[in-house]
Amino acid sequence: MSKALVAYFSATGITKEVAQNLARIAQAEEFEIIPVEPYSSSDIKWINPLARCNKEKFGNKDVPVQGKVDNMDEYDMIYLGFPIWYYGAPNVINTFVKGYDFSGKKIALFATSGGSDISKSGEKLKPYLSKTAQIVGAKLFKKNDGDDVIKAWIDSLG
Repeated sequence: MSKALVAYFSATGITKEVAQNLARIAQAEEFEIIPVEPYSSSDIKWINPLARCNKEKFGNKDVPVQGKVDNMDEYDMIYLGFPIWYYGAPNVINTFVKGYDFSGKKIALFATSGGSDISKSGEKLKPYLSKTAQIVGAKLFKKNDGDDVIKAWIDSLG
C-alpha cells in the first residue's frame, strides 16, 4: 500500500490551508516545513530589494529547517507545497529537499501565488532531488479552490 506525505512551507497561511485540505483528501500525513528563523511580514516583502527573501534567493542561501521527517523512507508519494517566489520554490524548500534521499519517490508540486505560475518550479527544484526521484505533476492552487479541484488533481497524478 502506498503511503503519502504532504510537506509544505507557508509564509502567510494560504499554502497551509491548501496543504491541510490536500492531506485530508489524499489521506496523507502532514509535515510543515518551518524555518529555524521564522519570516516576518517585512522579510517576505519582495518589492524591497533588501528583504530577507530577496537576499536568500539571490544569494542562493540555505534556510535551516526546524525538525525532520523521521520516516521519509516509508513514503512513496510526496506532495511538496510552497508559495511561488521568483517562479520557483523558496530556498527553505531547497534546503528541506537537500536533507533527504528522494530516490524512487514520486513528487507532486503544489503552490499558491499572487500572480506567478508554477511552470518553472519543477526544473528549478530538480537539481536538489536524487536522480531517480520523479516529479509527476505540478499545480497552482487558488485560496478558494474547493475539495473537488484538489481531488481532481490528485486523481490526475495516477
